[in-house]
Amino acid sequence: MAIKVLVVDDSSFFRRRVSEIINSDPRLEVIDVAVNGKEAVEKAKSLKPDVITMDIEMPVMDGISAVREIMKACPTPTLMFSSLTHDGAKATLDALDAGALDFLPKKFEDIARNRDEAVSLLQKRIAEIARKKSFMRRPVLSSQSTSTVESRTATTRTATSALTASPVKAAAPAAPIAQRFKATGKKYQLTAIGTSTGGPVALQKILTAIPANYPHPIILVQHMPATFTAAFAARLNNLCKIQVKEAEDGDVLKPGCAYLAPGGLQMMVDGRPGASRLKILDGGERMNYKPCVDVTFGSAAKVYGDKVLSMILTGMGADGREGCRMLKAGGATIWSQDEQSCVVYGMPQAVDKAGLSSESLPLDRIAERMLVEVGLK
Repeated sequence: MAIKVLVVDDSSFFRRRVSEIINSDPRLEVIDVAVNGKEAVEKAKSLKPDVITMDIEMPVMDGISAVREIMKACPTPTLMFSSLTHDGAKATLDALDAGALDFLPKKFEDIARNRDEAVSLLQKRIAEIARKKSFMRRPVLSSQSTSTVESRTATTRTATSALTASPVKAAAPAAPIAQRFKATGKKYQLTAIGTSTGGPVALQKILTAIPANYPHPIILVQHMPATFTAAFAARLNNLCKIQVKEAEDGDVLKPGCAYLAPGGLQMMVDGRPGASRLKILDGGERMNYKPCVDVTFGSAAKVYGDKVLSMILTGMGADGREGCRMLKAGGATIWSQDEQSCVVYGMPQAVDKAGLSSESLPLDRIAERMLVEVGLK
């Protein structure tokens, strides 16, 4: 069965253009269109699409308000179309906060180098987030009740923990108690996190739970357009106890501070442990990702060796796998986000399949696990 898509935009030209692209993929089918947010909410309820593509600025009701209403009434995977401006970035982050799963630039030339690549990426994104529909419709239980953790050894792998369940009836057995974490005893001097699709929400969830006295620097690589990273860093800085900033060339890494790689460029760690700086370099024409997790993680492996606590979170593709391979070779610790809590399991799956991650963690327990590991809990 084809994935049913509702296209929402006040521009008839854009509705037609997006509909043609979606319908050209045999996996996808546009079942209707809406011209404003109010109509989108009504059609989401009556048509129950698998995915919604949503503009931000529309008359009657804007896209952010529509996403909030849809997530309350009938949670549906939603892909936002955004302008690549500072205001567009802020609005997109608000939409992700409201429940949208992903975003793409509204100008196709900003999505990829050529039209065919842009079309393919849009189709892929819709197909990927459609997989989260059943997850969004199930009630998510708190981390206090059901979340457990998956550990891996060279030969065995325990079953992945359930993050979701049906509402518990009175006669049902008690929910399992959340597994208690134990620190491995390793010493660290750097935390490194890489992510893509679904990353803004995941990073916000983790970093807002980190106290100001976190003992070492945190470097963050989020696939994001150049105009978005400054707005995202500012947003995180306002919400977090630690300091969060968009990384600049020459930044000295300090404990309790997180550095977000700037969009369109590459971020590398240089120097030696305890006296390291960031180098911000040209993105590179041939590089698929700017910033690239592999580039940053690889540089961290050279400088910090086994003193890195690293994580690969939700994201499409396999960026981070080779960087994690270099970290692993140096004795660093690598964790991945578990499949059920990912928007897209691509990047964590690549690391898991390569046998590089020692633990697979649900999103709502990653911060807790970090604090236990570094001795703050």
